[in-house]
Amino acid sequence: MTIATINPATGETVKRFEAIADAEIEAKLAKAQQTFESYRRIPFAQKAQWLNAAADLLEGQAADWAKLMTLEMGKPIQGAIAEAKKCAWVCRYYAEQAPHFLADVAVETDASRSFVRYQPLGAILAVMPWNFPFWQVFRFAAPALMAGNVGLLKHASNVPQCALAIADIFRDAGFPDGAFQTLLVGSDKVAQIVADDRIKAATLTGSEFAGASLAATAGKAIKKTVLELGGSDPFIVLDSADVESAIATAVTARMLNNGQSCIAAKRFILAEAIADRFEQGLIEKFQSLKIGDPMDATTDVGPLATPDILAELDHQVQQSVQKGARALVGGAPLDRPGNFYPPTILSDIPIGTPAYEEEFFGPVALLFRVAGIDEAIKLANSTPFGLGASAWTADDAERDRLIEELQAGCVFINGLVKSDPRLPFGGIKRSGYGRELSVEGIREFVNIKTVWVK
Repeated sequence: MTIATINPATGETVKRFEAIADAEIEAKLAKAQQTFESYRRIPFAQKAQWLNAAADLLEGQAADWAKLMTLEMGKPIQGAIAEAKKCAWVCRYYAEQAPHFLADVAVETDASRSFVRYQPLGAILAVMPWNFPFWQVFRFAAPALMAGNVGLLKHASNVPQCALAIADIFRDAGFPDGAFQTLLVGSDKVAQIVADDRIKAATLTGSEFAGASLAATAGKAIKKTVLELGGSDPFIVLDSADVESAIATAVTARMLNNGQSCIAAKRFILAEAIADRFEQGLIEKFQSLKIGDPMDATTDVGPLATPDILAELDHQVQQSVQKGARALVGGAPLDRPGNFYPPTILSDIPIGTPAYEEEFFGPVALLFRVAGIDEAIKLANSTPFGLGASAWTADDAERDRLIEELQAGCVFINGLVKSDPRLPFGGIKRSGYGRELSVEGIREFVNIKTVWVK
């Protein structure tokens, strides 16, 4: 597998990297194990100091990290700057909260004293994707390191410079050399690494196929995993909603990160009474978006990350249109260098088409019309995925039904689905299992030890 920086806006290969050999993988695993034996005993205050220093580096050099992200995977530069700053936020959050989240919890029993203690597991492998190349890593690493674990990162092969930069940030912040290491390896080495006895657990954000493969390997070795996989998130707008606010939010919800987000709104489920108004408003806003150089701060939509992603998205669109869907705007790759696909809206989508059944990873909005809330909830849940859901209503009874009945790991009412360090994040069904962020996230990779004393 090629490990390289290839500029998605131009197609230029900027830099290639050699995958590390098995001997170096072995050295890094040994270093992780050796470091853990002492790192696990380091007080919270010291780890928090290092993590806050990492936050300072992320904030102080946000523009530099952003340029690296944009160069390697094409996200608009303003979004990349925001990503770097969000990583600083998660570092500061866990630096402050970890001592409380992992404090002993007393429980009254027949013992003289009984309590729950949280202890680190050891070396954790993180297999991470390209779409949020800093954020996906830091939301794993910050809680893992504060819990006393050490981390090994296998990043996506198209963001190697981001992967190396993240390891540098932790080193420069003061963490011991073996506390967080990057492994420049292809996906063919993941099973070998997961199976190694020194790896105690693994987390993956990525495709269903990759998640199933990692979980199967870890399962054979009886190792804990957390998976955050695909999503086909609904964005429901009922007739009591503030339609103008819903339209404005819908543009961001679909176009964020050039549409390449697992929690992007993908299926817009519209009550018939407001559907025409919403559709027209969305068309107007999509047509006004600026497509171009992602390094330009005024660009709204940049290129997709790779030519394969562009080809797959266009195939899904063309197959859907051939089977009866209608393209209201966009619908074909742009004739220019780079992996550019225009903001696209499909409507009148028949059952059995890719647009009805699959996740679309790019700037394509899928419109569906329903009679009311019953049909909206049924359609929203008619997917193998269950990551996020956004729903818009001004009716309290409708709100309560949506919260209760939508099958998703998170439900946002009258707002954009987003990750927040203070709230647990993850999905159900084929979107994965386990949780990142908040107290639930830091407790995924610890030994929850019961202690009973008489």
